[in-house]
Amino acid sequence: MASLSGASPLPRGAATASFGVQRSPFRGAPLAHIGPVAAAAASSSGLAVSRLVSEVCCLSNWKRTGSVVVRCRRLEVQEAEKIAEEEQWRPLKVGIICGGPSAERGISLNSARSVLDHIQGHGMHVSCYYIDTQLNAYAISPAQLYSNTPADFDFKLESLAQGFQSLPEFTEHLSHSVDIAFPVIHGRFGEDGGIQELLERANVPFIGTPSRECRKAFDKYEASRELSRQGFVTVPNFLVKKGELNTFELREWFSSNQLDKDMGKVVVKPARSGSSIGVTVAYGAEDAIRKASNIISEGIDDKVLIEFFLEGGSEFTAIVLDVGTASDRHPVELQFLDSSNPREETIFDYRKKYLPTQQVSYHTPPRFPSSIIQHIREGAALLFKYFGLRDFARIDGWFFPSTPHVLNSSANVKFGKVESGTIIYTDINLISGMEQTSFLFQQASKVGFSHSSILRTIIQHACLRFPSLSFYSNTQSASSRRTSFSQNVKTVSKSGNARKVFVIFGGETSERQVSLMSGTNVWLNLQSFDDLDVTPCLLAPENGYSPCNHDEDEAYGAIPRIVWSLPYYM
Repeated sequence: MASLSGASPLPRGAATASFGVQRSPFRGAPLAHIGPVAAAAASSSGLAVSRLVSEVCCLSNWKRTGSVVVRCRRLEVQEAEKIAEEEQWRPLKVGIICGGPSAERGISLNSARSVLDHIQGHGMHVSCYYIDTQLNAYAISPAQLYSNTPADFDFKLESLAQGFQSLPEFTEHLSHSVDIAFPVIHGRFGEDGGIQELLERANVPFIGTPSRECRKAFDKYEASRELSRQGFVTVPNFLVKKGELNTFELREWFSSNQLDKDMGKVVVKPARSGSSIGVTVAYGAEDAIRKASNIISEGIDDKVLIEFFLEGGSEFTAIVLDVGTASDRHPVELQFLDSSNPREETIFDYRKKYLPTQQVSYHTPPRFPSSIIQHIREGAALLFKYFGLRDFARIDGWFFPSTPHVLNSSANVKFGKVESGTIIYTDINLISGMEQTSFLFQQASKVGFSHSSILRTIIQHACLRFPSLSFYSNTQSASSRRTSFSQNVKTVSKSGNARKVFVIFGGETSERQVSLMSGTNVWLNLQSFDDLDVTPCLLAPENGYSPCNHDEDEAYGAIPRIVWSLPYYM
């Protein structure tokens, strides 16, 4: 019997569906009645139901019971093979959905541009869609996606974009226009289950975690409670809701956790927001309530979390990929980021994440003992499983060489406390940022994945969950993809006939940062051409990098400069 939940397509030349047959009330002849299981099996092969039945076997008691069993023993229909072959070779239609109502929509636009750059072509056709701050949906051109700022982008919507009357109309359009949706909306509506629920209602396949699981994981307070129930070490916290700013209860919380009511150091952050937007440090209960009130009044979130400021640790982030099928998930962590800062008061805020800074240094892999790295991997995989996450996620946390005193009394701890310290998971990012230099790509590059290969791998694994996309997911088997991960795949080298191209950026002018961004984009986009072997090069500043004596060279108008050839992960 074929199963409705089965993900395997029907093999050519055979079928395993069973059909019931009822007797016609008019002429006494058997009248085929094909049930939903059989119809689903038929439609998945692109074959009309009427073409399926090849042989009818009547039971000896047919006249008495009025029923027969019709078994489809073989499918030898050339039309079915032709349709399957056409499906196999057509490009996968991917719909990128970006924007959203949160303060992270600028990051979302950058992520969408990056995804478009790296998946368009080579078997994928990409359409772009935008959700504005009022939750109006638009179909936009790929060219429009490259508008400069969010304000500039919004300004062009009315004249350049195709608007939809409602979100249901938008998802109805998606159901007919794309094979799979790729939401890259960060924060509210993108990671809280909003867009996912709409896609589910319209039966649109999509990349990422389902809506119910998104809601549970995105809320930092609810996620912390779930982690505690599952036996993970968690940080003591206090929840402040809009209209419930109770300073007395917060002061009691300070006292019960042995924090100074007037100067105790805490972190104040939105419970349902990302990119460190609104995150700040407070001292004492009064200051914490005031800063929580500011977050609420600014409209960032109406739920705010106040938690201990734990010192002496190193922050890490782990990208987790789901490389299994829908029923057999085996998360794989790529690498870590270790963000260390000697300034106690500094937090890893929005500016330090997305703008140039010397206050934060990255170490991939982290400077942790190998046993700690292994524990982080295991914990991230367990967390991914407990929350029912899908395809990919970024999980942030801290490692403390010595356990903070406030965590010593944690009860029922099954995971996090090890001989050499304590591991704490603090944030689950359901749609990791995908800008050109994001954590996702930094960590993937350290194990040999290019921007394009990691994104395509995520999409291919998502397709495995949907039988209707078997034509695409079957082009590369799950087993071969697992092998590619385990063998630490390296970027495919170009052929010997490829033309060498050197992209040079950097220098020492005030536009050096702009040059770096431009050069990176040129290099990454030229990478997609098979006939080019492209090398990124950094032109070093004059001072501090060259030991040569410049006097003689200056007489001829030439000053020696060092040009660094950069490996991909740099």
